[in-house]
Amino acid sequence: MLRQYELIEKVRAYDPDADEGLLNRAYVFSMKAHGAQVRASGDPYFSHPIEVAGILTDLKLDDETIVTAILHDTIEDTVATHEQIEKLFGANVARLVDGVTKLSKIEAQSENERAAENLRKFLLALSDDIRVLLVKLADRLHNMRTLHHIKNEEKRRRIARETMDIYAPLAERIGMYEMMTEMQTLAFRELEPDAFASINRRLAQLHSSGGDLVSRIGLGLQLHLADHSLEAEVMGREKHPFSIWKKMAERHISFEQLSDVMAFRVIVDKVEDCYQALGLIHERWPMVPGRFKDFISTPKRNGYRSLHTSVIHDSKMRIEIQIRDKSMHAQAERGLAAHWAYKERRPADDVKVPWIEDLVEILDHADSPEELLEHTRMAMYQDRIFAFTPKGELIQLPKGATPVDFAYAVHTALGDKTVGAKVNGRVVPLRTLLDNGDQVEILISDAQHPQPSWLRFVVTGKARSSVRRFVRHKERDETIELGHKIYDEIVARLPAPLAKDALGKAVKKLRLDDADSLMIGIARKRFPDEAVMEALQPGSAGTDIAPRPSAQRQAISIKGLTPGVAFSLANCCHPIPGDRIVGLRREDESIEVHVIGCDNLASGIDADWLDLAWGDESDGGTARLCVILRDVAGALGEMAGILGAQGANIVNLHLAHRDGSFHTFHLDVEVHDLGHLHSLLAALRSVDSVSNAERM
Repeated sequence: MLRQYELIEKVRAYDPDADEGLLNRAYVFSMKAHGAQVRASGDPYFSHPIEVAGILTDLKLDDETIVTAILHDTIEDTVATHEQIEKLFGANVARLVDGVTKLSKIEAQSENERAAENLRKFLLALSDDIRVLLVKLADRLHNMRTLHHIKNEEKRRRIARETMDIYAPLAERIGMYEMMTEMQTLAFRELEPDAFASINRRLAQLHSSGGDLVSRIGLGLQLHLADHSLEAEVMGREKHPFSIWKKMAERHISFEQLSDVMAFRVIVDKVEDCYQALGLIHERWPMVPGRFKDFISTPKRNGYRSLHTSVIHDSKMRIEIQIRDKSMHAQAERGLAAHWAYKERRPADDVKVPWIEDLVEILDHADSPEELLEHTRMAMYQDRIFAFTPKGELIQLPKGATPVDFAYAVHTALGDKTVGAKVNGRVVPLRTLLDNGDQVEILISDAQHPQPSWLRFVVTGKARSSVRRFVRHKERDETIELGHKIYDEIVARLPAPLAKDALGKAVKKLRLDDADSLMIGIARKRFPDEAVMEALQPGSAGTDIAPRPSAQRQAISIKGLTPGVAFSLANCCHPIPGDRIVGLRREDESIEVHVIGCDNLASGIDADWLDLAWGDESDGGTARLCVILRDVAGALGEMAGILGAQGANIVNLHLAHRDGSFHTFHLDVEVHDLGHLHSLLAALRSVDSVSNAERM
């Protein structure tokens, strides 16, 4: 453990103007506050915050951050209060300590809820001051270094999994690769002990059989560059066990088949030297196709800059090489911490962390703890690709991203209005996967809104949370609207006119928050119609009371409601406007709409039946047809031509079976209404190539 004077000397070594008195007060305060507390290792608990502070001094962080590290557990684990911290160490330190402090006393129903609430508070705090994240990462790194002292295996694995899923990706996102690698290695050792031991044994065997191969290859690289008058420092290492294991899993290969287990860094003086070194290396050794990346011209979102390439070395093995200048190397070693201007006590102007803004937006959109954790991990833990806007702005996205993900990455409002996309000048489907270097132009319409179907292919947490948020709001609004329509039908069945204050009284009787809650409950059948009638008009639900003679029950219109949200069209009969329809209402489900003669209505005996109507000027629907074509040339084209001439769009086509000289097709066709469908069927039956055409 660092002694008090040693810690202060470390800080003063890089920041002579550091507030020595502040550091001394924090050291003494934390030591007294933690008192006799001990860690699982048996060491004094006070050793932990001091070691965390020591990790941050290696990153040359300012004195406020070091003091925060020393105090970061005092509010959570001792009797110290936020007010005490603020009085003794200032508002800035108190705010930082509060940001790092976990909500350990939160009352939650599940581990997910506790984790999500902690993550929510943490992300909000780091969006205000990134130093919160730096302290938290150092805290987690020291906890991982001492993880083996915890006797409970389940607890160790939970901490390791959390580190792998959240904290290592966070370290990667701010460019702190050394910290990320150590976290992954320690977590991997706990989560996959057999694989960890096996890979280490293989690395040891490789080292013993090849001697100091890393040093020999590194020296060869350095001499080759020096022969061409380029001074460079070359550092080599074997790849870390987790990195090797991940590549083996991704490529489905064994350790022996994995050829690139060595990585080298070439450090030069200037940017132009990076490209000269790249040319000299590619001139001497063959490059592995597809393995070159230029993060100098297109830096990663965390600011990381370097050239990456893989070559086949003289020893017939592939080696990975990273080429960067000294400033890039400092950035790669310390990440975002390299930008922290400790002398000015503030972050430098070029510190930009847009992904944090995305995470905070996800906080606003997430509806449940599980959704928050899912979207946050999505946003942090995926491999990246780079795409460009038409103006050349670089947008970084996870692999598997689509134009919709791209649109939301640019701006939420752009994503909401997306109707189409051009990739490299060509119009493409919205589910198209983007590749590195694609130029993407988003086509928008003010009349557009997020589509529930997008959830089947978007991959970014921001896109998924935005779409889900819209769907939730739309579902609520339309469920309330449908509830109002069913409510009017219930009121029409009452034996007497309704009093003005009846609705408010009914809400209270049913112990609901407001009228909207009542309408949602009615639409979702959370209580029987008789209970609503009784709450509105006591005694009205009795079997001996007749409804008002003047009351006429009206069919409930579904006009203006969206299929798949407030109601769903049954797949068995595919109702379209013009059909007589009935709705099945079951508890906590959307209304299921059937054609009145559907054979499957018998299964709705457990549901309430609603008399439904389409309403005027309906938007049309999708009908399913069964068309039998003769096996003659051009029959399928003729069928498609007839449908097109009739203004019907084929949305699905399936060859159901072949029977000699006949082919049976099942088609889903967009039609305006029942009359349009009848015209369509008549036109199909009128040609010789069609043996029969029926609605399914």
